[in-house]
Amino acid sequence: MSTAWVAAGVRARAMSRRRLGRAATRALARRDSLELALDDLTTTPYDHDVHPGQDLGAAQNAVAATVLWHMRVLAGWVPRGDAQILRLLAGGFEAANVDERLKALMGSPTGPEFRLGSLATAWQAIAPATSIAEVRLELARSAWGDPGADTAAAVRLSMRLSWALRVLFGVPDAQAWAAGAAALVVARETVLAGRPLDAHLMRTVTPLLGTQWPGASGLRSFAEALPAQAAWVLDGIDDVADLWRGEAGWWTRVEHDGYALLHRPINGPAPVVGSVAILAADAWRVRAALEVAARGGPTDGAALEAFDAVA
Repeated sequence: MSTAWVAAGVRARAMSRRRLGRAATRALARRDSLELALDDLTTTPYDHDVHPGQDLGAAQNAVAATVLWHMRVLAGWVPRGDAQILRLLAGGFEAANVDERLKALMGSPTGPEFRLGSLATAWQAIAPATSIAEVRLELARSAWGDPGADTAAAVRLSMRLSWALRVLFGVPDAQAWAAGAAALVVARETVLAGRPLDAHLMRTVTPLLGTQWPGASGLRSFAEALPAQAAWVLDGIDDVADLWRGEAGWWTRVEHDGYALLHRPINGPAPVVGSVAILAADAWRVRAALEVAARGGPTDGAALEAFDAVA
């Protein structure tokens, strides 16, 4: 038994309690302004990055940044050389940073970057890039792999599918999450938008989604052609307009699995992965609650109803 994993597991179980929880998050969504909701959050574990006076985008970014900060703390507890698990799970934050860099290169307004520290894979090399071609070059030199084209759309799509593939092979406890996430991304790209994947991306998604789905005529036939490890995320969803329900269901599965992992023996990575899952799912709900509060909470019945349906 690794004493470092035991210590990390104990820390992970303790850190998993640094969340708001469903009841408190629902109460947050019922606040009739963003300002009141932020006041509430400053007395919670999210006070590390959330502050009064932030606009909605900054507040949602700060909620996510709190999860990243917890992950960086956990990375300091896992056995030396095993932080790669957390680096893989943090890939979404690096993809978000690259999104902001792409916006800057295209002259669009940008938001703050996430501070990745030791959980970065290629961000230090990408941050100073002066063109999308340079971004592509640095990704190709890294574990992310070549996006296949010098366009922002190619970079964004490739990073998300590459992230899923890297998690599939690098975090065994998260394989179903990776495959389900890839199914949602590909469904939006191919079924909803009608854009087939090129050969480069097909090679990326084949280990995740198999080879039977290309050419599917609709969402249901797409889902039926997927392996079970990925198809679960589309259970009960027949209309592409309801793909948002798939995302909500994905987070529900991640949180449910996270609790199971958290209570596995602490002589391995499972509790650490479980803690990250639970904290990330809580942050997803809190970000949604902030958006409802910003719309007026109880005064926007449709937004509140949609929140209650998924949270």
